[in-house]
Amino acid sequence: MKIYLFFPIALSFVLTAALAEESAKPGITAMASAEGNYTIKDFHFADGETLPQLRIHYRTLGKPVSSSGRIQNAVLLLHGTSSTGDAFLAEGFRSAMFGAGQPLDVSKYYLILPDSIGLGGSSKPSDGLHARFPHYGYHDMVEAQKQLLTQGLGVSHLAVVLGTSMGGMHAWLWAEAYPEMMDAVIPIACQAERISGRNLLWRRMISSAIRSDPEWKNGDYQTQPESWQHIYPLFLMMLGNPRSFQQETGSLEETRVFLDNAAALIRSNKLDANDLIYRLEASADYDPAPDLRKVRAVILSINFSDDEINPPELGFIARAKEAVPNGEFVLIPASNQTVRHQTLARAAVYGKYVGDFLAKATRSANSQ
Repeated sequence: MKIYLFFPIALSFVLTAALAEESAKPGITAMASAEGNYTIKDFHFADGETLPQLRIHYRTLGKPVSSSGRIQNAVLLLHGTSSTGDAFLAEGFRSAMFGAGQPLDVSKYYLILPDSIGLGGSSKPSDGLHARFPHYGYHDMVEAQKQLLTQGLGVSHLAVVLGTSMGGMHAWLWAEAYPEMMDAVIPIACQAERISGRNLLWRRMISSAIRSDPEWKNGDYQTQPESWQHIYPLFLMMLGNPRSFQQETGSLEETRVFLDNAAALIRSNKLDANDLIYRLEASADYDPAPDLRKVRAVILSINFSDDEINPPELGFIARAKEAVPNGEFVLIPASNQTVRHQTLARAAVYGKYVGDFLAKATRSANSQ
């Protein structure tokens, strides 16, 4: 197998490990002003379950600036399904966003990068409860983020909420649930509609495969179930480039090697089966479409025309435009700079749109 072809496709599910190495590079660690955990006591989930202590891990960059007793420059950055807050510290995002004069200049903004429930350093099934961990949804993840901000960090208002993929979906929910709490919302590589079709199918096929594994044992396995791992490349197919797949899986033998290497990579990165089921099924409560007219913040929605996770031919952009008349909707055409859904990690591709949008939003706010 050609590793240089496989790794970009597989990046999504090894992102945490890859970015752990990235964060050790000069400049990134120095950029972080704080890292810690905030513990929410007696967290109540939407389905009625509770957890005595819910841990939310976070990093911050830059410094808060207060006026009249309120932090004015806070920005919430929300990550995707298979990553953590560290995703925004990777070279592809930070180098186009965090520098002097760039859209999220750390000398200007106070950036908050939480790990969502179930991922990274935040509470998750693999911490010990396994399948007895409360079944969380996207609304629970957003609520935990809000409690981190308001109770843990003293942030009552956000200049910007920016999210990629799952984080973009969280950004839409933020805009609806707390319409007066932020000035601008930037969802990237996502739809403002419930997950359905192929996007739902691959999620449920993977979670069903885990549950049907002989070693599953209702989530109380002693060793990780593995037979389901050959199903996981369905996700890679949704993310990846057909040309790369054609080169790597042009024969039965090459396909076997590809699948074996994908499974080995999952094992080497210790992807926990319970954690994966929970994060894939958390999207079941996501459906912002009926409440889009509650949005008050200015919106910049960015998608990519070659994104198979969110194919624009489904018409979701036009429907969101109709419901959010004050929003800006950008569809970036495919080019040699885009890599389908994973373009979200290449902020240079869309950074100009973010910068122009925030500059305009700032001018509008200052004129009022």
